[in-house]
Amino acid sequence: MIFLDTHSLKIHRELNQEIEKLETQKKELINLIEKDQKNTDQLISKDSLERFARENYGHKKENETIFYIEIEDSLNL
Repeated sequence: MIFLDTHSLKIHRELNQEIEKLETQKKELINLIEKDQKNTDQLISKDSLERFARENYGHKKENETIFYIEIEDSLNL
């Protein structure tokens, strides 16, 4: 004998969709963690840490001036 309840099937389908969604998010987060781990591994030396801070956060050395140059698109349509 098989007892089928449509409400039960609906709930199972929704739960399966939620599981798939969460598994996709998990894979994305694992990839992000791996990427961040590679970045932190590269920042072990002081020189690479300083370069990272300068490139990403605009940090500078003492007595140093940084000029930001923005290139505007000449084709303003």
